[in-house]
This record gives sequence, C-alpha cells and structure tokens, in this order.
Amino acid sequence: MDQITKNSIFEDFQIDLKDFDYPNVTEGPDEVDQYTCRNENNPLHLFHTVFQPLVYGVVFLLGLTGNGLLLTVLLKRRRNLRITEIYLLHLALADLLLLFTLPFAVTQGVSGWLFGNFLCKLLGLINRLNLVCGSLLLACIGFDRYLAIVHAIPSLQARRPRTVHLTCALLWLICLSVTIPNMVFLSVEEENNSTRFSCSYNNHGIHASNWMLVSRFLTHLLCFILPLVIMGYCYTSIIITLCQSQRSLEKQGAIRLALLVTLVFCLCWLPYNITVFMDTLVILEVMPERSCYSKASRERALIVTQSIGFSHCCLNPILYAFIGVRFRRDLLHLLAKTKCLRVCLSGLQRKSLNRMSVTEAVTSTTSNQYI
Repeated sequence: MDQITKNSIFEDFQIDLKDFDYPNVTEGPDEVDQYTCRNENNPLHLFHTVFQPLVYGVVFLLGLTGNGLLLTVLLKRRRNLRITEIYLLHLALADLLLLFTLPFAVTQGVSGWLFGNFLCKLLGLINRLNLVCGSLLLACIGFDRYLAIVHAIPSLQARRPRTVHLTCALLWLICLSVTIPNMVFLSVEEENNSTRFSCSYNNHGIHASNWMLVSRFLTHLLCFILPLVIMGYCYTSIIITLCQSQRSLEKQGAIRLALLVTLVFCLCWLPYNITVFMDTLVILEVMPERSCYSKASRERALIVTQSIGFSHCCLNPILYAFIGVRFRRDLLHLLAKTKCLRVCLSGLQRKSLNRMSVTEAVTSTTSNQYI
C-alpha cells in the first residue's frame, strides 16, 4: 500500500522514477509478483518532458482562450443572463481555475515540485474542487434543459435566476466539503534517492492511503458516473419529447447537439476512469501485475487518458456557447471594440449579421432554448 501515498495531486497517481530502472529484471517463476526493474533509462521520461508539456500546453492555451471569451461575454451582460447562461458562467470559471493548475503539473513532471508546501496544498484543492464542480455543472445544465423542454410549465417556479444562483452556490459548497481533505493529506516530500521533491499524499501515513482510495471513488462517482447518468437520462427525454413534437426544423439541431454533448463527455472521460479503476485494482493487489512492461504501460495510459480528459475543458465553450448565434453576435461586438481587430472584424460582423436567414434564426433559437 506504500504506492498509494506517492500519488500526485494532479494525476491521482505519482510516477515513481525509481520503479523503472531496466533491464536488470528479476522475475523468477516462483516470484512473479516480486519484481524489480533496474535501468538508467526511464521509459516515462519522454512522456514527462515532451508529451505532457505539449498536450497540456495546447489544452491550456485553447481552454484559456475559449473559456476566457465565454466568461467575458457573459459578464458583459451579467444582469440579463438566462438560466442556462448562469450555469455556463460558473462552468467557465471552474474550467479556468482547473486549467491554471496545469502548468504546475507540467513543472512537477519535468523537474519536481518547486513551489513550496502552501501552494502544494492550495493547488491540490483547486484542482480537485474544479474538476468535480465542472462535471456536476454539466449535469445541472442537462437537468435544466430537461425541465425547460419536458416539464416546461411546471418548472417555471424552479427555473428562476435567483434559484439557479443559490443552486450553484450550494454546489460549490458541496464540492468544497468533498475535496477539502486534500489540504490535510498533501505535503511536499523529497523523493527517495533523488534531489527532486514531489507534492503528494504523504501526511498521516495510512490515513493518506485511505483518503486516496476514497478520493478515487469520489472521482469516479461525482466526475463521471453521476453526470453521465443525469445527462443520459435528461437528453434522452429531451430527444423523445422533441421527436413527438411538430417542430421538425427546431428539433433536428437540438437532437444532434444532445447526442454530441453526451458522446463527447463520454469519450473524454471514459478512458481515464477505466484506466484509474484498473490502476486501483493493481494497487489493492486485486489484479496482479506480472511484468515491468505492464507497469510502464499502465503509467503511460494514465498520463495519456488524463490528458484526453482535461481536453474537455477546451470543448465546453464550443459545445455549450459558441454554436449559439446570440453568443457569436455578442462575441463579434466585443472583439470589434478592440482597435487591432476592428477593421478585420467589421466586415465579418456585418456579413454574419446580415446573412442570417429564417432557417438560421430557427436553428439559433433551438440551440439556445433546447440544448
């Protein structure tokens, strides 16, 4: 169980470099579970120094741009936000805070933790808090659209701006209470036989190990299973309701978008959850790991699948806001006010506004109202 206490705040696991020292491998027939791998070449060095910085850098820049624009546009008209836009405002904030922890994760992978004990605890809390809250906000958006379409009249009292603001505040408090133990168990510790430091779950011995198992369970439940079940049920009900309606032009775009939202969420986070679950089984010795190659492959899979999961932060603004004509119009107005872009965008803005046909107007209404 010592391996659990080496888990990183950003990856739910810590790649311990001393475990990968090929090829002085000892794997006797009677000791298949007791193996050591010795070599100067670390098979994960390329992932930490090239793959992870490259992928996280792209995710950080795209996510920062998309969510930053979304947040700016929504704050410009914060007094006239519709119900779904209130959820989008909180979602953009959660995604941005999560993205700001990625440069620290890259630095730890390349050269160890360099930022002290306080930032170790604080960033560990921010990372988990916004990961959980962002996933639950996606479920709230799906549920709100379910109420607006399937139960339009009965939900009028519940779908009020003040109620939504209180719901979001309560959601943040719940997520904070679930993730705040990270600050208790996180600390900076020197890695064995190395001058590197790691920000990991080191405090309080076996209690840190137990919290890591609980944290993984909560990640599976709150960040994937619960949001996926809610989104799946709500969007399925929306599709059935729209298929029974007579508004063919409106329902086509709404149905496609409902399927796309659920599919993208599943594709981004399903590989990571499967990989983490298998890693937990190995740590608990439920599933044996019989070779150094399988261990290295598992660690590579954890890095790759988490990178895919974090890329969902870049897709949220596109799926939930950029496709709406109203948001694009507000964004063009905002960009047109920037001096360096005014000339380039003025023609594009006029062209975009003048080219809206009746079909586009119906589609935009569908995108904003239904999905």
